[in-house]
Amino acid sequence: MEFSESLVLLLKYVFFGLVQGFTEPIPISSSGHLVIVQNLFNLKLESLTFEILVNFGSLIAVLAIYRKDIIRLATNGMTYITKKEPKAKDDFKFILYLIIATVPAGVIGMLFEDQIADVFDKSKYIGITLFATGIALWIIRNIRGRKNDGALTWKDAIIVGLAQSVALIPGISRSGATIVAAMLLGMKQETALRFSFLLYIPISLGTMLLSVDDLFNADFQTMWLPFLLAFIASIIATYYSLRWFMNIMAKGNLKYFALYCFVVGVLAFLFL
Repeated sequence: MEFSESLVLLLKYVFFGLVQGFTEPIPISSSGHLVIVQNLFNLKLESLTFEILVNFGSLIAVLAIYRKDIIRLATNGMTYITKKEPKAKDDFKFILYLIIATVPAGVIGMLFEDQIADVFDKSKYIGITLFATGIALWIIRNIRGRKNDGALTWKDAIIVGLAQSVALIPGISRSGATIVAAMLLGMKQETALRFSFLLYIPISLGTMLLSVDDLFNADFQTMWLPFLLAFIASIIATYYSLRWFMNIMAKGNLKYFALYCFVVGVLAFLFL
């Protein structure tokens, strides 16, 4: 491969890593934007390994940001199991609700993910699903919930988990679907955000485990550098994008994401 071709390949993978990483935490669908960008610039990513690695990069960024919450939950969860400490009960229940919420998307994904992808394989569907995401975000734009971490119920967990399974449809944002469901259930913005992204962790880990064969079969001998740069780009982009999104959630400015989804959804439907 010539130097110019190698450079273009590296830049392409870095670019897609940044796109995926930046759009993963915010409610505008990372998968939908990857489709749009590939169509817009006539660039294609044939490797499933890319998707696995950049999603793992996003997971690392989420773990870094929520590390204190994860440590607290793990510590208090074990404390409640071993000592039945009343003060640790809420965190123990929070862990149980995360497990419950993981089940719907896990089961539906294993059984129907390929069929869902086949049904919604046309680019125009991305425009429709982005517009639908915009409507959902517009509905919750002024909602201010009252439920904190300790006020959640198993019904809340099931509903948010079902919302996450809807994100198996290309163009539906995972974070958008779960945050919309959580806020409609009356959760505070901070609780909705934390539950949504802690829920991302088991789903992302599950995807990694199910894709181990694809990783072993990947052409790392010739593609290790593009994969590595895309992986690093996704970590950096996800980290700063999620930090930015947390500030936006705190200020209640979700309407701007709704308007963005309306505009991009219409353009994608008309021109893709």
